[in-house]
Amino acid sequence: MNPTATHLRTIALHWTDLRTALTTTGTTTWPPAGRMSDYLTALDHADEQLAEAARWQAAYNRQYLDRDPNQLGVTRPPLSLTIVDTMRAVEAALTQCADDIARTAQRPPMAMPTARRAAYASQREADIAHGDRQRQAVLARADLADPRRWRHTGRRSAPHAALWLLARIEFKPGPCRRLTHDEARRIGIVAEGAAERVERALDIAAQRVALAQACACGGRIDMHGGEGRAPVAHCTGCGRVWSESGMAAA
Repeated sequence: MNPTATHLRTIALHWTDLRTALTTTGTTTWPPAGRMSDYLTALDHADEQLAEAARWQAAYNRQYLDRDPNQLGVTRPPLSLTIVDTMRAVEAALTQCADDIARTAQRPPMAMPTARRAAYASQREADIAHGDRQRQAVLARADLADPRRWRHTGRRSAPHAALWLLARIEFKPGPCRRLTHDEARRIGIVAEGAAERVERALDIAAQRVALAQACACGGRIDMHGGEGRAPVAHCTGCGRVWSESGMAAA
């Protein structure tokens, strides 16, 4: 399957999930911060730090749930700023890409017929000319209103842009010529970056990163997670494994 098409479908299909996630606070960052990072910065006493952090988090959660929302003090934001930033960046990138592709690949609307004052040899010829202008006007209005036409005003959402670009990649019918190699490549780059942002914000993609912190044995520590899974770190040297639930034996 065309990877660009897959990325564009990912954006269109998961846009509703992003809207839902706006009012939640469970979105994760990668690499995970907080307990996991603290744990890895002090491997010698990681178990004690992890347990203490878990107790603190549980106490905070209870305190938050017991709070009166009208009380003064620190409260959780009403919207997830990570999701807001993701949606704004993705929408801006996709609509700008669609603007640029439409500017070069989309055919201008058909021109409306102009009124003609010409002398006709007979009424029949005049009627035929009038009928031709009417048909041209109908075709021009239909072409202008074609829902397959990308517009620089009005409906300019990220999912609409993703689906319009998808139609161009898949050579669907519409008021556009076939894309050039450079145009298809441009869409591919934008779609890949946008889909990666969406997947990372929703934590639906597998993630892997090498941490700057080295293991006590000197080996590199790799962290794996994403796709809704809790992060797990392991040393590529001695084989030790760490997770939020504790350290496993090598």
